[in-house]
Amino acid sequence: MELLFEFGVVLALLIVGLVAGGAAERRHYRRLREKEAELGDILVFNERAPPPDLVIARSRLVTGSVVIGEDYFKRVAASLKSLVGGRLTVYESLMDRGRREAVVRMKEQARHLGATMVFNVRFETSSLSEQTGGRQAAFSAEFIAYGTALVPAPAA
Repeated sequence: MELLFEFGVVLALLIVGLVAGGAAERRHYRRLREKEAELGDILVFNERAPPPDLVIARSRLVTGSVVIGEDYFKRVAASLKSLVGGRLTVYESLMDRGRREAVVRMKEQARHLGATMVFNVRFETSSLSEQTGGRQAAFSAEFIAYGTALVPAPAA
């Protein structure tokens, strides 16, 4: 009977984690869509250099950085999925949200400078997991987007 009770508590906590984590993720995606629409006028390119006919008043390095951590439901789901192999879709949304948030923050910095476009955009991702007592404590990842913000010269 005690074992059944403990199993029920663990199951209830997993369900609460699933619901709360899903709600937080949906909220983050909704906020990202709003910010991306607001910053849609700032163009982002991965090309190294702007067109030669573009007259630039000034340029500056801009960055966007964010750290996103996993929730325990994703860890349990990923652990179960890794037993059978295949794509870890629970982590794909974490990676997607991290990259998009980093780009939004980079665009916000470019907007603050008065830039209308960012060239040579690159991404860096780092795992920030920690080992404690032979076990991985928590997984989080840092996402950095950086590029050169260009402020066009005023039209003559």
